[in-house]
Amino acid sequence: MGGSTLGAALRVTTFGESHGPAIGAVVDGCPAGLPLDEAVIQRDLDRRRPGRSSQTTQRQEADRVEILSGVFEGKTTGTPIALLIRNTDVRSRDYESIKDLFRPGHADYTYHQKYGIRDYRGGGRASARETAARVAAGAVARELLKREGIEVYAYLLQMGNVRAKRVERAAIDANPFFTPDPDIVPEMEKLLDDIRSSKDSIGALVEVVAEGVPPGLGEPVFDKLSADLCKGLGSIPAVKGVEIGEGFGVVARRGSEHLDAITPTGFATNRAGGILGGISNGAPIVARLALKPTSSIGIPQQTIDVRGEPATIVTKGRHDPCVGIRAVPIAEAMVLLVLADHWLRNRGSRL
Repeated sequence: MGGSTLGAALRVTTFGESHGPAIGAVVDGCPAGLPLDEAVIQRDLDRRRPGRSSQTTQRQEADRVEILSGVFEGKTTGTPIALLIRNTDVRSRDYESIKDLFRPGHADYTYHQKYGIRDYRGGGRASARETAARVAAGAVARELLKREGIEVYAYLLQMGNVRAKRVERAAIDANPFFTPDPDIVPEMEKLLDDIRSSKDSIGALVEVVAEGVPPGLGEPVFDKLSADLCKGLGSIPAVKGVEIGEGFGVVARRGSEHLDAITPTGFATNRAGGILGGISNGAPIVARLALKPTSSIGIPQQTIDVRGEPATIVTKGRHDPCVGIRAVPIAEAMVLLVLADHWLRNRGSRL
């Protein structure tokens, strides 16, 4: 039962719905003495918040975080850290016309089948609105890992057929797409303008990198670092595929082509993506996640109502034409949370 908690040593539970009064997270297991305040968390939230550019949903949420517990005089106390983000720009009326209809590709149908009831206002718990709580929790993990020299960053590698040809770290936060290739920004703008004008949506590919990860993180057999990363990234709404290192590209590889030679100064290549046998090997961890096109679109779709009768649906409201854009800080948060959890667990692995 449940399913809203992630981690073993660092446990994160999120709560709240898209159109409820608030969303939030409880972070339990963070060591005492970590400097932390709301401004530190707000920096990450501001990168994810809706309405920050014309390329994402125009829902206007300030996403101001409040620390309710677990911090005293600017430092963590070792007790649960409660983080609250109030919803201030809900427009539930946008969903009145479809409250008895299921949006194709969305979680409406499956939530109804599982619980016999669903919050139709923006998708309720299934909405990507919930991910703001993950980003807030991830900011805590970022501060913890930063002390160990571990850095996590992500970027939009591909949107539709437009793919980055190079990675410039400085470019990632200098454009509204979080793309590392500034040369393709005009192409992405045109693509998204075309998508928006046709009332459609488009998929995306996000890449996330963790540098400075020491060798030894990961708990065989079922809690492999790779397995937990796939779980964390795969839990992000709209994610349909996760790969680490060469990922699905290994299918066409021979062993002699895929293996990473080991030298006295480290690995000659990083096709494994920083993980061997489910344990970090000291090389950068590289993962990619494929996100499907947004299911809520303005093009008429065939569906059924709650009585099983055929119907046609057109979704109104404020939706991201490409969820991959705001998934960038969310992907960072999930990797940060998984790494922080395994870093804490690893401290007791040997004398």
